[in-house]
Amino acid sequence: PKMKEENCLHAALICLGMLYYSHAITTEKLNHARPSLHSHHEKGKEGQVLHRSKRGWVWNQFFVIEEYTGPDPVLVGRLHSDIDSGDGNIKYILSGEGAGIIFVIDDKSGNIHATKTLDREERAQYTLTAQAVDRNTNRPLEPPSEFIVKVQDINDNPPEFLHENYHANVPERSNVGTSVIQVTASDADDPTYGNSAKLVYSILEGQPYFSVEAQTGIIRTALPNMDREAKEEYHVVIQAKDMGGHMGGLSGTTKVTITLTDVNDNPPKFPQSVYQMSVSEAAVPGEEVGRVKAKDPDIGENGLVAYSIIDGDGMDMFEITTDYETQEGVVKLKKLLDFETKKSYSLKVEAANVHIDPKFISNGPFKDTVTVKISVEDADEPPVFLKPSYIFEVQENAASGTVVGKVHAKDPDAANSAIRYSIDRHTDLERYFIINAEDGNIKTIKALDREEIAWHNISVFAVEVHKQHQEAKVPVAIKVVDVNDNAPKFAAAYEAFVCENARSNQQFITISADDKDDSANGPRFIFSLPPEIIHNPNFTLRDNRDNTASVLVRREGFSRQKQDLYLLPIVISDGGLPPMSSTNTLTIRVCGCDSNGSLLSCNAEAYILNAGLSTGALIAILACIVILLVIVVLFVTLKRQKKEPLIVFEEEDVRENIITYDDEGGGEEDTEAFDIATLQNPDGINGFIPRKDIKPEYQYMPRPGLRPAPNSLDVDDFINTRIQEADNDPTAPPYDSIQIYGYEGRGSVAGSLSSLESATTDSDLDYDYLQNWGPRFKKLADLYGSKDTFDDDS
Repeated sequence: PKMKEENCLHAALICLGMLYYSHAITTEKLNHARPSLHSHHEKGKEGQVLHRSKRGWVWNQFFVIEEYTGPDPVLVGRLHSDIDSGDGNIKYILSGEGAGIIFVIDDKSGNIHATKTLDREERAQYTLTAQAVDRNTNRPLEPPSEFIVKVQDINDNPPEFLHENYHANVPERSNVGTSVIQVTASDADDPTYGNSAKLVYSILEGQPYFSVEAQTGIIRTALPNMDREAKEEYHVVIQAKDMGGHMGGLSGTTKVTITLTDVNDNPPKFPQSVYQMSVSEAAVPGEEVGRVKAKDPDIGENGLVAYSIIDGDGMDMFEITTDYETQEGVVKLKKLLDFETKKSYSLKVEAANVHIDPKFISNGPFKDTVTVKISVEDADEPPVFLKPSYIFEVQENAASGTVVGKVHAKDPDAANSAIRYSIDRHTDLERYFIINAEDGNIKTIKALDREEIAWHNISVFAVEVHKQHQEAKVPVAIKVVDVNDNAPKFAAAYEAFVCENARSNQQFITISADDKDDSANGPRFIFSLPPEIIHNPNFTLRDNRDNTASVLVRREGFSRQKQDLYLLPIVISDGGLPPMSSTNTLTIRVCGCDSNGSLLSCNAEAYILNAGLSTGALIAILACIVILLVIVVLFVTLKRQKKEPLIVFEEEDVRENIITYDDEGGGEEDTEAFDIATLQNPDGINGFIPRKDIKPEYQYMPRPGLRPAPNSLDVDDFINTRIQEADNDPTAPPYDSIQIYGYEGRGSVAGSLSSLESATTDSDLDYDYLQNWGPRFKKLADLYGSKDTFDDDS
C-alpha cells in the first residue's frame, strides 16, 4: 500500500509539471507569432540586398498531456495573427484531425482546448489546420497553415510478458551460469520519452538456484551440481519493471517452470551382496532359475543396465540375460544338472551401465557385482541307460534263444532302485526277440532271415521296480549277419536262339547270375556244365570271370526238322563259405537265319509249309480266312438285330397286360424245338442232355447236390436250381430262350398250375398248401386258398 501511494503521488507531480511546461511553451509560441507587414532586409555576399517576406504567424508543435482527468478542458494553445487589432473582425477557424470533437477553438481569441481525455497509446499526435478569415466576409486574411498537437506520454502502462508461463529444461549438474531460457516483456509507453518504457528484469522466486540478467531477461543456473534425483522441477518467478527499475515504476511478472534433465551420473547398485537360488536337477536347459536387479536412479538410456557372469564355478552350467523391460538379470539353466554329481554352484554377476557419459567418468566405475549361490535340488529321475543307443549283430538262421546283446540302465538317484527291462512290442510286431527283465539280455525267439529283414530296430524300456512311472527308453539296432544260404540263379529267364547255319565256336548268348546273399557270400560267380555233360556235343560254356558266362556252339549243322529245342543245364556256384551252387536250365531254340545271321523263323511247321507252298498261295489262303470271318460277323450281327423284346413295359404302367405271341408252342406235345424228354421223365435228371440250338464247345458236367428230389413238391427250390444251372452253363447262348418244364400241364405228376384253366374246372384239390410255398406264391394262395371261405360266406 505504501508503494502504491508513492506511485500515485509521483504521477500527480509529473502531471502538474507537464501542464506547467506545456503552458509555458504555448505562451512563448503565441508571443512569437507576430505578423509583420514590412519586409526584413539581409545583405548578400556581394553587397546585394535580399528581401524575405515575413509570415503573419509561425507555427510550432503543441503538446497536451495524456490521461488528463481535470474538470475543465485542457488549454492546448492560442492562435493569434499580427493583423488582429482586437476589434473582433477576425475569425479563427480550426480544421483537421479531431477538430470540433476533441479540439475546439475560440474563434475570437484563438484559444484551443482539448475537450476529451487523450491516450497516447491509442494516438500519439494529431494534425490540424488553422486559418484567419474576415468575420463578415469570410475572406481569408492569412493563408491556411498546419500544426501538430502531440500527446505527451505518462507512465500509465505496466510491462507485459509475451507468455504467462514458460517451460524450460536444463541438464542436471550443469555449470554455474548455464543459460536456461530468455524471457521478454514489452511496455506500451513511449520509449523515446523518459524512462516509462525502460525495463529491468529481476527474480522474485527461484533463488538461489537460478538468476536472471537485468537487461536481457536470460535465466541462468546459479548453483553447481544440481541433482535431478534430489529435485527434478523448479518454479521461478521473473519480474519486469519500467522506469529503469526505480521507485514508482510499474511491473509485471511471469512464471517459469524449469525441469532438470537426466544425465548418467549414478552407477547401478545391487541392494544386497548375495542372492540365494535353487533349481531342480530335472530342469531343462533354458529354464529360468531366478532374477537379480541392480538399481540405477537414472532414467531412460542412462539407466539401462546389462548383466553378465564374470566368475564362478557355474559359468558353464548357467547363463544370464537382461530383461530390458524390468531392468532385471534373468539367470537361466544352460546345461543339465545332476544332483548326485554336484549339489551347489556359485556365480559372480556384474551389472554395468550400457551408456556412459564421459563428463562423469570420475563418478565411476558405473558397474557393480553380486554373488549368486544356486543349490541343486534332488529330483526323482528315471533310469539312465549307459549308452544313448545300442547296435548288436546276430547271424541269420541262428537257433532260437541265441543271445543278441545286453542293455544296461541304472537309477541315478541315491536310492539306486532295481531296474526291470521290456521290449516295446510296437517295434517288434513279429516277436523276433525277447529280453530278460532282470539283466537286460536280448535273445532271439525264432530264426532270422537276412534276405527278408536285414536290420531290426526295436526299443527297450527300463523302469524302476518300485516306481513304475519312472521310465527310460533306448533304441536298439540289430543287424542280421549274412550266412551263405542262397544259391545263385539266373539273373533273368533266359531263352537262347541258335541259327541252323551257326559256325562252330560261335557265341550266341551271354548269361549272368544273381544271389540274394550279401556281396561277401555272392560274387564271384563260377559257371560250369554238369560233369555228366561236360563233353556236350552241341554246346560248350565259357566262364568270363566277370560274373558272366558265354554259351558257344560246338558243332555245325543244326536242323529244325530233326530237333528244334535243346535244354542246356548250367551249374552256378557263388564265392561264399561254404559255397552254394544251383543248376539252371537254359532253353535253346533252333531258328532259321539268313546269311548275315539274322533270325527269320523258329517254327518247324512254318519251315514245312514254306517247303510245299509258295508265298502267293499262303496269301490267298489268309485272304479267304479273313473273308469268311467277316461273313460270320455280319451274319451274327444281323441275327441279333432281328430280335425284339417279347414283353413291352410301358413306363409307370403297373396294370396287367395280355401279351399276344406270334410264335406259339404246343406244350408238351411240341418237341420240334427242344428235347424235353428229361423234363417228362423225372428219372432223366441224373444225366445231362445237351442243348440242340447251339453247338457246345465242351462237355458241361452239372454240379452235384444242386438238383432237387424227383418227387419234391418244393417248386420254388426246383426253379432256383434251374436258374443256377442256366446261369452257370457255359454252353448256353448269350440270348434269352424259352425253357419248357415237364412238371406242368396235363399228364404231369404235379398237375396244372395255371390259373386260367383252373377257373373253369371243378376241382376238389386243396390249395392250402400254397401258403407254404413262400411269398412268390402268395397271390395264388390268396386266390385259391380262400375259396372255401368265400363259399361259406355266400
